[in-house]
Amino acid sequence: MKLNEQGLLDRKQWEEKGYVLPQFDRDLVTEKTKEKPFWIHFGPGNIFRAFQANVVQNLLNKGLLDRGLVVAEGYDYEIVQKMNHPHDDYNLLVTLKADGNVEKTVIGSVVESLTVDSSNESDWNRLKEIFAKDSLQIVSFTITEKGYSLVNGKGEYLPGVPEDMKSAPYKATSYMGKVAALLYARYEAGKKPIAMVSMDNCSHNGDKLYGAINTFAEKWVENGVADAGFKDYVNDKNKVTFPWTMIDKITPRPDTAVEKILEADGLEELDPVVTSKNTWVAPFVNAEETEYLVIEDAFPNGKPEVLAEGGLMFTARETVDKVERMKVCTCLNPLHTCLAIFGCLLGYEKICDEMKDEQLKKLVERVGYEEGLPVVVNPGIIKPKEFIDTVLNVRFPNPFMPDTPQRIATDTSQKLAIRFGETIKAYEASADLKVDDLKLIPLVFAGWLRYLMGIDDKGNKFELSPDPLLDEVCPCVSGIVLGEKDVAKIEDAVRTILSDVKIFGVDLYEVGMAETVVKHFIEMISGVGAVRETLIKYV
Repeated sequence: MKLNEQGLLDRKQWEEKGYVLPQFDRDLVTEKTKEKPFWIHFGPGNIFRAFQANVVQNLLNKGLLDRGLVVAEGYDYEIVQKMNHPHDDYNLLVTLKADGNVEKTVIGSVVESLTVDSSNESDWNRLKEIFAKDSLQIVSFTITEKGYSLVNGKGEYLPGVPEDMKSAPYKATSYMGKVAALLYARYEAGKKPIAMVSMDNCSHNGDKLYGAINTFAEKWVENGVADAGFKDYVNDKNKVTFPWTMIDKITPRPDTAVEKILEADGLEELDPVVTSKNTWVAPFVNAEETEYLVIEDAFPNGKPEVLAEGGLMFTARETVDKVERMKVCTCLNPLHTCLAIFGCLLGYEKICDEMKDEQLKKLVERVGYEEGLPVVVNPGIIKPKEFIDTVLNVRFPNPFMPDTPQRIATDTSQKLAIRFGETIKAYEASADLKVDDLKLIPLVFAGWLRYLMGIDDKGNKFELSPDPLLDEVCPCVSGIVLGEKDVAKIEDAVRTILSDVKIFGVDLYEVGMAETVVKHFIEMISGVGAVRETLIKYV
């Protein structure tokens, strides 16, 4: 059994093994899509393959859509060359359900895949052709938050960006430069309307995409390499929009346990590909069943209303913002970070196993229900308590989801301000609540300081997850050892961290929380097993 057109000819063999196959005429859908594409997506990664591609497939199966998806990759061309093309753009979605069932679905809704490479004449011309089509309604992205940036952490332009701003658009080599150039092709084709939709998991994602595209438009016009009207086109909401979205679905790296299930079914060529740019991609995606995609309803070329039938929620920008804040500041992301920090310290390798830990389960319940819910932003279209209920009772405990605290711990310094700082600010601003009421959030901050030592609760060294601030914050605690008794030394060591507004969103000394954090940190470094003892004491 091979995942390609030839291998899928024997449908009975696949169906007998429990696979759900595409129920539509793929050749006809491909023909219609190439003639009148309606949706092109940048970033053929796990979230797209498990979510957006599956939504479109379900609508194709029901006969509610007659065209599929075009996907493009602008950073790591090997993804398309070594995964999409060899498998004829088919993908295998393995949905790992909390009740133990495994649902295996062959996704065939992607019917064309291209590299966003301005030096690849065939693909580049095809992309410009797609962008010039009247039928195109949606250009979407899952390229990670850093994909929209034109500068590095020091504020310096990334390679290729300055050159792109000076040269003709169609010679662009930077990711956002190439996207802006394709939008310029749509402008030149008659200033046709389009929605440019970031679906990445970051706040106000549409603004990040707009910022990059608008910068190129301004620079090209300023340097005389693009028509003066292009800047006005990018800023005309009747022509081009950059909607905000909120996306939520856990799609961990393809797991070997899932791979073994598929191998037992007789599937061949399942080995993941690790590209020269260190992207890890496999023919299958393992994902949870729960998913949310809330989109600002701003589509100047119209939108397929049927997408709402697929579960996508279209609403006002203000509501998208509220859903985002509900998820990121209260109902999901803070709880994930709690488990990430203490999971690493206590030696856990799966989030689901942490939910069997009495103290850790109580910790996330209290952070969510007791400390978060009183100041939650209620978006109306999703009930916050029901959202947390699903997170804590279905999503996190799912034993078949191979998600790890080590993955979630990545970039923690960049997450604390939004995941906890906003709650602290809300308590500060409240007439009825006080920052002193927060008992568990200081414990989590202390846990992060303890995590930065790179020593687990058994006294063994462990590898910290990638984080851009490790070189700044780790030296602060490098001189502290388990059993440290010098309180003044400890307080002096962590002062720089705890007063950093960029990390926590507030100065913890100014809001009166630093003293509690330091107290808990001292308790956690008192010796081997002290992290567990501190959790038992306070949770």
